[in-house]
Amino acid sequence: MNDKEIYKKTLTFSLRRLLWDVGSLIVIVIFAAAGFFLADMAGGYGLIGLFVATFLGVIIVGIISHFVSYIFKAGQIAMMTKGITEGKLPDDVYAEGKKVVKERFLTVAAYYAVTRAINGVFNQLGRAITSLGEAIGGRNGGTIGSIISSIIQTIVRYLCDCCLGWVFFQKDTSAFKATLQGAALFFKKGKTLLKNLGRIFGISALSFLVIGGIFFGITYLLCLPFPDFFKAVAEKIASSGEEDAAFLSEANNVMLAFSGIIGVCMWSIIHSVLVRPYILIGVLRNFIESGKNEQLTEEDYSNAASKSPKFRKLQEKA
Repeated sequence: MNDKEIYKKTLTFSLRRLLWDVGSLIVIVIFAAAGFFLADMAGGYGLIGLFVATFLGVIIVGIISHFVSYIFKAGQIAMMTKGITEGKLPDDVYAEGKKVVKERFLTVAAYYAVTRAINGVFNQLGRAITSLGEAIGGRNGGTIGSIISSIIQTIVRYLCDCCLGWVFFQKDTSAFKATLQGAALFFKKGKTLLKNLGRIFGISALSFLVIGGIFFGITYLLCLPFPDFFKAVAEKIASSGEEDAAFLSEANNVMLAFSGIIGVCMWSIIHSVLVRPYILIGVLRNFIESGKNEQLTEEDYSNAASKSPKFRKLQEKA
């Protein structure tokens, strides 16, 4: 199966995750609204009720998501891995994905234990590189470090997903040992695997320009019929006397800023749901192809352990 075929078959996980996230947001809004009106009617404590109910809604949704939403991500990666390594996928990809995840991780706790281990190893690597950037940056280290950090975190998220894919690929190996293999593979083949950077940032930049640009334009056009509202907002900002907000003292600039925020938010949602999975398939394919015939040695594991204390701890657990 090529990347496009796998993408189409596994897109159901992304769409289900989107529906779940939208539904979760609606539940939180309902909690917040109910808390406000009930507390307001009870004694004029609407704002207190709003904050309490919102907090309660977030906790409840978070607990339920902990036991449900992981299936969307893990199931999608499992089926991507299956499509890449076996060249075929079943008709009911979602049901098969759930089945594979539950077989690989007998409990939810086991899944989160493995993903925490994976994140720990690669996040540690990311922090080390970010610190190096800050040191090199000198006076501007903070700014350079922040830019590097955002780039590194993007890479780390893909590496974590690839390592999870490796865990599904090595189905006859314990999850923690497979995690060790995936991490050791990266430390050995890092230069080869980092060739994916062009794919990651090239497609991401294009999707940002296209998706973000479209929603920026749409939002700006929708704002144009309401000049008085944005003029009032601009005057309010101007009266605050904040020098940093001087740009927003003009109505058109407020519209531009608002449109930009909406454009970025919509890009973030759509990119996560529709574009990132396609990028991940290509990156995951390269990761698996680079390691499936690789015989890792004790030296490879020692090399990884020397670069990551988290890796050493994972070795003890495995």
